[in-house]
Amino acid sequence: MSDSPLEALDVGQWAWEFLRRNPDYQSDYREFITTWQALEVEYGAPPNRDFFRWKNDPRASRPAWDPSQSTGAACTTDDEDRQLIECWMGAKWGFYQFPQDPAQPAWELESPINWRPAPGFRYERPARPELDAQPTFDLTLPLPAQLEAAKQWLIGKQAVLRRQGLAAPRTLQNQQAHWMKLLEALDSQSGKLQQEAREMARHGYREILHLQPKPQTA
Repeated sequence: MSDSPLEALDVGQWAWEFLRRNPDYQSDYREFITTWQALEVEYGAPPNRDFFRWKNDPRASRPAWDPSQSTGAACTTDDEDRQLIECWMGAKWGFYQFPQDPAQPAWELESPINWRPAPGFRYERPARPELDAQPTFDLTLPLPAQLEAAKQWLIGKQAVLRRQGLAAPRTLQNQQAHWMKLLEALDSQSGKLQQEAREMARHGYREILHLQPKPQTA
């Protein structure tokens, strides 16, 4: 993949490259854009559409996306239990903008994806004994002090592992070669990285947003 446009992507663009390969996102987008175009035929295209009639058409909204599954609701109709379809897509998949066509690679989008704040990390990951840590909590006691103690314990354990070369911080720079291999696995539907690649497209794409480029040294 020498001279690939992927080499110039930032973390937000990398997240899009995985999301756009997610079969569920592709399916949602097809349903969304078909509905959107049908509404445009009937009520006109923004900004000249008849928005009052548009928003009252049952096709124009979906049940509001559960904020606990993402980063909050936005763009509700007069009925707060429903969201306009474009905002429902964003709440479900983690962005604040009109849904983008998954056929478009990151470098061809008119504007970068405006991602919602990255969620907390998931816990249902493949076990890696050398890197995993499981502090114990007593649920009969107050949690704040236990959480602070667990935080300090984890910081110490992480420092030890880093000194051993086992927990190097992930960065855009040291991950993108592996991400390229995952994209190859998704596109070819073959190879040993299939499971990891599919999981990255399913959930992991948003964890990419936690990574920051390595600071430039003078």
